[in-house]
Amino acid sequence: MSLTIAFDLDGTLIDSVPHIHHGVASALAEMSLPGIDRHTTQGFVGRGLPILLERVLDHVGVSQDHHAELTRRTMHHYVNMPSDPDSVYPGAREALTALQEAGHRLTLCTNKPHEATLSALRDTGLAPFFEVVIGGDSLPTRKPDPAMLHAALDGASRALYVGDSETDVETAQNAGIPFLLFTEGYRKTPVGDLPHRASFADHADLPALVADLA
Repeated sequence: MSLTIAFDLDGTLIDSVPHIHHGVASALAEMSLPGIDRHTTQGFVGRGLPILLERVLDHVGVSQDHHAELTRRTMHHYVNMPSDPDSVYPGAREALTALQEAGHRLTLCTNKPHEATLSALRDTGLAPFFEVVIGGDSLPTRKPDPAMLHAALDGASRALYVGDSETDVETAQNAGIPFLLFTEGYRKTPVGDLPHRASFADHADLPALVADLA
C-alpha cells in the first residue's frame, strides 16, 4: 500500500552545511563581525535559520540587535549562490525515484526558509519529486511544532516522516507520525539514543525500509 512520505531536506537528502556556512560567513564578513568555522555552523543547524543566526551572534559575542541585518545578508548569499548538485547524498535521488515508482507520494517538510528551499530543490534537480513543499517560514511556527508536518502530509491517512535530527524526531512524535532516521545527518545525540522506527546509513536501503512499513 502507498504512503505519503514527508522528507526533511538538510542533513537528510542534501549536505547543505557548505552552502549555509558560505552564507553566514559572507554576511559576518560584510558586517565586519567576527568569523565562525564550518564545524560550529553545522552544530547550529536544525531549528531554522532565525535560531541558527541567534546562535551565531551569541557565539561571536555580538548583540542580537544585529539579527535582522545578518538575516538579510545571509539570505542574499544563501538564495543567490546556487546549490551544488553534488550536495545530494549518494543514492538519495535513486531512492526517491524508487519510492515514486512504488506509488508513494513524496512531500517536503524543512525548517529551511521556503525561498531557499525552492532554490535548493531547483539547483539540485530534486524539485520534481515533491508534490508539496513546506518551508520554515511557510507557517507561523517551525518544527518541532507539528503543524508543518501535518501541512506537508496534507491529511494523508497513511504517512511517514524521514529525517535526521533531534528536531525531526520531536516533530514526528508531536505529530503522531512514524519516522525513519538517516544516521549520517546533523545531530548531537547518537541515533541509538533517539526513539525511531528504523534508521539507515545508506539511501539505497530506504525503499526496502519503507516497503516493510507500507
